[in-house]
Amino acid sequence: MSLQPEPIGPVPDETARVAHASFPKGNVYVQMRDLLGPIYDDESFASLFATRGRPAEAPWRLALVTVMQFSEGLSDRQAAEAVRARIDWKYALGLELTDHGFDFSVLSEFRSRLVQGAAEQLLLDQLLGACKERGYLKARGRQRTDSTHVLGLLRVLNRLECVAETLRHALNAVAVVAPEWLHAHVPLEWFERYSRRIEEYRLPRGKEARRTYAETVGADGMRLLSALWTETAPATLCLLPAVETLRRMWISQYVVMEGQIQLRDPKDMPPAAQQLESPYELEARYGEKRGVDWIGYKTHLTETCDDELPHVLTQVETTIATEADMEQLSSIQEGLAHVDLLPAQHLVDGGYVRARDLVRSRAEHQVDVVGPISDAYTWQAKAKQGYDLSAFQIDWEARQVRCPQLRTSTCWSEVAGGRKIHVAFAAKDCTPCPVRPLCTRAKTTPRCLTFRPREEYEALQWARARQATPEFAAVYAQRAGVEGTISQGVRSMGLRKARYRGLARTHMQGIATAAAINVKRLANWFDDVPQSKTRCSPFAALAPVA
Repeated sequence: MSLQPEPIGPVPDETARVAHASFPKGNVYVQMRDLLGPIYDDESFASLFATRGRPAEAPWRLALVTVMQFSEGLSDRQAAEAVRARIDWKYALGLELTDHGFDFSVLSEFRSRLVQGAAEQLLLDQLLGACKERGYLKARGRQRTDSTHVLGLLRVLNRLECVAETLRHALNAVAVVAPEWLHAHVPLEWFERYSRRIEEYRLPRGKEARRTYAETVGADGMRLLSALWTETAPATLCLLPAVETLRRMWISQYVVMEGQIQLRDPKDMPPAAQQLESPYELEARYGEKRGVDWIGYKTHLTETCDDELPHVLTQVETTIATEADMEQLSSIQEGLAHVDLLPAQHLVDGGYVRARDLVRSRAEHQVDVVGPISDAYTWQAKAKQGYDLSAFQIDWEARQVRCPQLRTSTCWSEVAGGRKIHVAFAAKDCTPCPVRPLCTRAKTTPRCLTFRPREEYEALQWARARQATPEFAAVYAQRAGVEGTISQGVRSMGLRKARYRGLARTHMQGIATAAAINVKRLANWFDDVPQSKTRCSPFAALAPVA
């Protein structure tokens, strides 16, 4: 399909007359068009289309339809019907009342083009650009970030179901490409074993029977893989994605012991980040956070929280479920810098805060990361007695440390690739020391210390001192508001469940959801609709104020 970008005209007169008459008190999409304009333009999406061929539907309209579709949780068929039937949608899209719209399949094709061209970020960035032009959004304000889990679009399988279904998936893929070859290489019992979907109620009962079944499936998979890598097998079969999935699954799930294939011991399995949870959703992973476990992804939402402006989402980061929050702060700020929307203060919870990011955020982006720093993990700090690291004086220039008894360290070395510093004291000083029980629990060895390089160490000490002040508590209290944003996305727009398979498409869903939330919030802000209060149960409301 081809695209010849055209200028966007005004809303047709008859459409405007009917829309304003139908919604005298306003409408979210009518307001969106009146206050923000069409938001998107064809030129931004031109790289996704060819210059010759059948003309494509205007991509600026498809982008706007995608945002409105996610705003209401509509399917593609429902969204296409809304374009044909709803006056407010026709007004936002600048269509004549008699316009018949387009086939619903156009939306799926447009999303595929966005993902393949890595252009899904345009759905959010151009909306933010329109807000900046009109003064609804400013850089160097205050923003907050938090994450939530996203359930992958897959059937949750137990271990036996997963390996057997993976083999069935590979057999189906090979049967499409080389049916005659496959028919000649599989035994008859395979048709009974793998013709139907593998489900728990069909699997054997009892520990021994299930172990035997697992070994049978493992041997069958090894037999198929061996046959596929012979010279007589069509060369293209080894390149099938389903065959590669089978190979990866067998490596992670099975091991050959004394010539017998068997399931790996759970302690001998690869880490969760490397384990496949389904042959049909290869990027979904098992995750666990604060007692919640799921299979899928994790989405990080960042929004503004300045009192005088609407709270809009500015950045969405989507990762596999096993990625730690602290690993994402850098990429989140890089994304904000790309659209010139870095905050002056960035409010995050303790899962995002680590020393190197405190230093990097300040040095590279001039961003003050505000979040709780955990206490030191030494037994002295936990017991609040004895000599922890804070009781020692560090002379960075002399590369020495002085203990509370004024003894000087004898060893200073960089470890962990320079990310930490290891210091040790002399045994002749530590062994006879009268306060040794307050310093170390080691029976014979002297006291040793491990701490971070100077910039990170000082940043941690400063952050720990700041978080003990009332001013920190007042500022950090605003971070909790992002949980309401997550609730809005989950309850109103289906953010909790992925609508599509794969990390890239799930990320596109998060981007479209963020844009949809922004449209609704801007409409509420224009109408002076107050923000909802945090819900409180009747019993909790009776609690005395501390």
